[in-house]
Amino acid sequence: MPLNRRQFLKRSIRGLAAAGAANVVANEVVQSGRPGRFSIPGLYAAETSRKKASKYIDVHTHIGTTWNGNKELTADDLLRWMDEHDVEKSVLLPLTSPESSSFLLLTEPALAAAKAHPDRFTPFCSIDPRTSLRGGRKGFLDVIGKYVEQGARGFGEHKVGLNFDDPLMMQIYDVCQELQIPLLFHMDNLRGKDQPGLPRLEHALATFPKLNFLGHGPGWWASISGGLTQAELMSYPKGKVRPGGAIDTLMEKYPNLYGDLSAGSGANSISRDREFGREFMIRRQDRLLFGTDYLQPGQAVPQFELFDSLDLPADAAAKVFRGNAERVLKLNS
Repeated sequence: MPLNRRQFLKRSIRGLAAAGAANVVANEVVQSGRPGRFSIPGLYAAETSRKKASKYIDVHTHIGTTWNGNKELTADDLLRWMDEHDVEKSVLLPLTSPESSSFLLLTEPALAAAKAHPDRFTPFCSIDPRTSLRGGRKGFLDVIGKYVEQGARGFGEHKVGLNFDDPLMMQIYDVCQELQIPLLFHMDNLRGKDQPGLPRLEHALATFPKLNFLGHGPGWWASISGGLTQAELMSYPKGKVRPGGAIDTLMEKYPNLYGDLSAGSGANSISRDREFGREFMIRRQDRLLFGTDYLQPGQAVPQFELFDSLDLPADAAAKVFRGNAERVLKLNS
């Protein structure tokens, strides 16, 4: 039956009201960054992939369950956290060695998350150098090369229970250099093992001068100071930084060495001696990359408050917080 004028107007008004309410609900979900009683399944993930932050690029995060007792961190969890902390992009790091974590974090989920949110996630790839592959070095080149073809921008987190320059480790560095991707490594007395002064790392740096190494972990960041004992490569040393630290020495000598400021070890290296830490970040502003090692919901991250409190020069902060990551990971190409 045809509508008279009054019926037509009433239906039109109801339709406009419903549309307006839907828009309010959608905006509330997207802007709050969390589903509430008006939750629309999947809406946050779809909208977040189009939202851009600006201040940081985080070169060290993990999705999944990393340690027993941890809560699982989903891609959506990480996206919400990134929006809350002004992080535009995060690097997703697999963990594929039995010493690296309680549960293995494979490359494929990182690639899938980055495919779903290419403007927010940058995937790395990883494979344990002890993996049985046919063809030796060629086998590793084929596997890692395929990951690179699928979007991996680097290798890591390289967290393996071998000496840093073990022949199996050196084979991985050789492949990464050929593929022209950076390698992010963990170092302590259990994984990526070295000695005070980091001679094993120097051997790798000199052997593979075209491979960018990104240092992370207690053994690496303790080496901001000189005069270390072997035990201190497994710890978070306190107090004034002593002269002769291997990081400064090696960075001066090798242009392919960078530092990932993530985790408690990275924060401790700067906060233990704030005057030295600030000067170090300014002096090495072209070699340092912001990172958090965020891996479970609700995790405390000291980097944000710590680095803001140092009042770094604007140009140095811009490089450390995002510019160096864009350059080293070739994010604009």
